Amino acid sequence: MTATPAPPIPAGIEARGLRKRYGPTLAVDALSFAVRPGQVTGFVGPNGSGKSTTLRMIMGLVRPDGGSALIGGRRYQELRTPLTHVGAMLDAAVVHPARRARDHLLWLAHAGGVPARRVDEVLDLVGLAGPAARRPAGGFSLGMRQRLGIAAALLGDPPVLMFDEPVNGLDPDGVRWIRGLLRSLAAEGRAVLVASHLMSELEDTADHLLVIGHGRLLADAPVRELRAAASRDRVRLRTPSRSEAMTLLAGAGATVADTGEETVVVTGLPPERVAALLASHELPVREIAPHHASLEEAYMELTRDCLDYRAREER
Repeated sequence: MTATPAPPIPAGIEARGLRKRYGPTLAVDALSFAVRPGQVTGFVGPNGSGKSTTLRMIMGLVRPDGGSALIGGRRYQELRTPLTHVGAMLDAAVVHPARRARDHLLWLAHAGGVPARRVDEVLDLVGLAGPAARRPAGGFSLGMRQRLGIAAALLGDPPVLMFDEPVNGLDPDGVRWIRGLLRSLAAEGRAVLVASHLMSELEDTADHLLVIGHGRLLADAPVRELRAAASRDRVRLRTPSRSEAMTLLAGAGATVADTGEETVVVTGLPPERVAALLASHELPVREIAPHHASLEEAYMELTRDCLDYRAREER
């Protein structure tokens, strides 16, 4: 009787005290986190927060000054067939412009010990089968280059996947496609790490979020928990007397954010206190209700002290 082979051990990513300095700048500061199988983990932070440096340290492209980054318990350099362990799209432009899409993937497959038949499978999966596969990559749109980069990441059918801004350049249909692809990859038991600036996309896609600022970990939690924390002690108020209400509530110690023509979000006062203040000044109220924060609001609250570049807001 032939023994049934054991199922593959789920692999993930583990960062342990990662540190990287560029001259006087500490780009990554004692960063530790885990990317677990079976879920999409979003990786976010302001410009200059250390996301790209962290991804490159995981992939062995940048040597850390301290700590380690492990894929399935091993450093990238220790993987004998890297394409079958981890797939990454960090820069979709890294392809020779004169090389046809299919030839580019065939070259990667040959170098990585992946069967050539896998090339046509991933081209079909990302929507580049047929004439597009025979076109030089230099004539591709940004969205098509993104799809080619995703195909390259999937080539070795790896249990760990990393994508940097995967929806960049995709049209609405492509955005919907990549959202479904990421969810399906996680559903298959893979560990999926997605760096993105689009909180709206991660809100619909990610299970877990890693937030960094100035190279340090600010949050490591499920998306639902981050939203719940950002919603705590917040009230949504609708009133036609918005300006008067904002002045009144701010004077009572609340933080008030203008979110629409008649709507403000009040932080720091319970709903009954908001209602009492408005009633005492005979200000009309259309609605007072708990505020359910978006992922973007949760992110902005976490990173508000980590923004190095802030444009002046029009008043």
